[in-house]
Amino acid sequence: MRRLLLLRHAKAEPAGPEQDDHDRALVERGLADADAMARYLKRQGYDAARILASTSTRTRQTAAAVLRDTPSPVEWLEALYLAPPGKIVALIQDSDDAEYVLMVVGHNPGLEQCATLLARDPVRPREQHRHDVMEEKFPTAALAVLDFDISSWKLVAPCSAKLVDFVRPRGL
Repeated sequence: MRRLLLLRHAKAEPAGPEQDDHDRALVERGLADADAMARYLKRQGYDAARILASTSTRTRQTAAAVLRDTPSPVEWLEALYLAPPGKIVALIQDSDDAEYVLMVVGHNPGLEQCATLLARDPVRPREQHRHDVMEEKFPTAALAVLDFDISSWKLVAPCSAKLVDFVRPRGL
């Protein structure tokens, strides 16, 4: 089994005419949401062996807050900055098979589209509920947890994962 954690960056300051989008920083609410998500990840035992993250300021700050107690290496990838779902899936498929739990910290709409693309059709009512909540909105600092019954990351494909968890900061 393989587990994928898809984490959207926390709430950032709005883009302005004088500011590069890549350099947008977290606002106070974003920092609080990232801290809440860090506690949730720890409580649930969601420990990633490897983290792939966008190079933007807001994803760096989110990763720093959420992963502060995690010794796992973070790979900062420019390719994840505003990446479409196909690019995110390709990066996941290129991951080392020795690592069974992988986290991606990125942006919408690509991250939400990636979660929707990879999640299978719900089998049980609780899984259906998670799908419904995720499709309603994938807000900042939201986390989707997908489990794959595969032997290699190369086998990640559309509709091949069970959505085992979806949590938003306001639900914590």
